[in-house]
Amino acid sequence: MRSAGLDSGLEPGARIAIGVGSRGIANIATIVRAVVDYWKGAGFRPFLFPAMGSHGAATAEGQADVLAHYGIHEATMGCPVISQLDVVPLGRTGDGIETFMDRQAFESAGVFLVNRVKWHTDFAGKLESGLFKMMAIGLGKFAGAQRYHVHALKMGLERMVRSVGRKVLSSGKILGGLAIVEDGNHDTAGVWAVPGAVMESKEEEILAIAKSWMGRIPFPLDVLMIDEIGKNYSGAGMDTKVVNRGIDGEYNPWDTAPPIERIYIRGLSSLSYGNAVGLGMADVIHERMLRQIDWTPTLINSLTSGRPAAIRTPIHFASDRECLERVALTVGKFELSEVTIGWIANSLDISMLAVSENLLDAVRGNSALDILGPAQELPFDRAGDLPTCESVLGLTEAAPVGD
Repeated sequence: MRSAGLDSGLEPGARIAIGVGSRGIANIATIVRAVVDYWKGAGFRPFLFPAMGSHGAATAEGQADVLAHYGIHEATMGCPVISQLDVVPLGRTGDGIETFMDRQAFESAGVFLVNRVKWHTDFAGKLESGLFKMMAIGLGKFAGAQRYHVHALKMGLERMVRSVGRKVLSSGKILGGLAIVEDGNHDTAGVWAVPGAVMESKEEEILAIAKSWMGRIPFPLDVLMIDEIGKNYSGAGMDTKVVNRGIDGEYNPWDTAPPIERIYIRGLSSLSYGNAVGLGMADVIHERMLRQIDWTPTLINSLTSGRPAAIRTPIHFASDRECLERVALTVGKFELSEVTIGWIANSLDISMLAVSENLLDAVRGNSALDILGPAQELPFDRAGDLPTCESVLGLTEAAPVGD
């Protein structure tokens, strides 16, 4: 950040607004604290604000709570966290999109963004999810997010993000951002301090790197079992380009991932705060998941993004055993022993996965994979339920997927 010339022209002691989003980014509290310390050390007065559109149930309190659960609050960051929904209109883009900016951010001397750069769940392009998208949808708060997604349905998300982002840049308020890239194991792998003047072109370069480091399911599956989905893992609840689903439920739309015939979701992450967007991409879910859903943030997020199909309720059963046995009958195989099954904790960290024994040859034939241990029976309890994938793999103590 020191070498990027971010504070050129700023008056000593000026207030700097640091925008942070709702994604579950590895080491996010440590990274944000380093950003705060940089601005304080340079003689400025930073404050943090949520840059997350309609997330957190589109309330100021809800968005502050999202940051707090990531360890981002005044006591840990050493600066205020200001969460509010007021916006300032910035005028219309060349495409006719009315744009907005968080009022507190606009009234500061400059805005600095912190976000992960990665592929987007809904489309493929040279600019997808990252600083530019946060500058557009995140800074626009709920008022902007509603309008932007309507335009995106007509012109496409990438064009909308570029159009709004350029208008926000023209305000002169954007100092730049810290672009974070994670590897296929959901570990911090690279950070770049990006001045606002080169943000669009530089983010295209960084996105190409992120895509080359993307984690992937290593072979086709009949059934993919996922312990949890949630906004902390992906804007779509689960990464569509990992599980090979379209946000509206399309089967296997991405040529960058192997075909996956059926998806079974076991639960909802507590860090999604009841937001179950992505539910509709599953073929079957455990009944416990229905009890975990808060329909207020789920409906707000789905309708704001213009994706009502993303929250359709799939078929559901009362136990893991019944869910698996019922969905396995739909993949076109006569014997359960022929059905290939993969099991992951979530779609963000797929460095460890469990697979059915009939995939052993495929595992042995892939030099990127290591076998952690011998085959074992699925440890169903008396109710027909399983513990978490991580506990079966020996990564944590045995634990159920909680209600």
